[in-house]
Amino acid sequence: MIYHGNRFTLRSDASPEQVEEALESLRNQGRVIPSVKSFVVGRDYGGEFEWGATFVIEDLEGYWEYLIHPAHRNTDRVGLPLVDKFVSFDITDDEDPEIGAKIAALHQKRYDSDPELTQLVSGLGEYTGSAAPGKHGDA
Repeated sequence: MIYHGNRFTLRSDASPEQVEEALESLRNQGRVIPSVKSFVVGRDYGGEFEWGATFVIEDLEGYWEYLIHPAHRNTDRVGLPLVDKFVSFDITDDEDPEIGAKIAALHQKRYDSDPELTQLVSGLGEYTGSAAPGKHGDA
């Protein structure tokens, strides 16, 4: 299993309506993407971030389905413009020593095929973690 997580802090000029639209889009990902086995979206306590989301996915095939699903792309479109700081991470019990590189390759493949997404991500104040492309991290 792969637990894909995101932690983020929003820009101070994000309106309550925009925030709710972005959070609802994250929840919708969990409801409609077939490969998502369970999910949680909510406040992030105990760190420097305001919000977080975790999606449980069975394998790399499901991870790719999650990444390219239109519901996920909608969250990118409505949510990323509101984000200031963002970190992504993956926790897995898969014993493949190359799993981290394989996850990073899926993210890179997605960025390579979607210049608009890459532009949205490049506009973030700070982005680190397993999915960070370009200047924000190693992908």
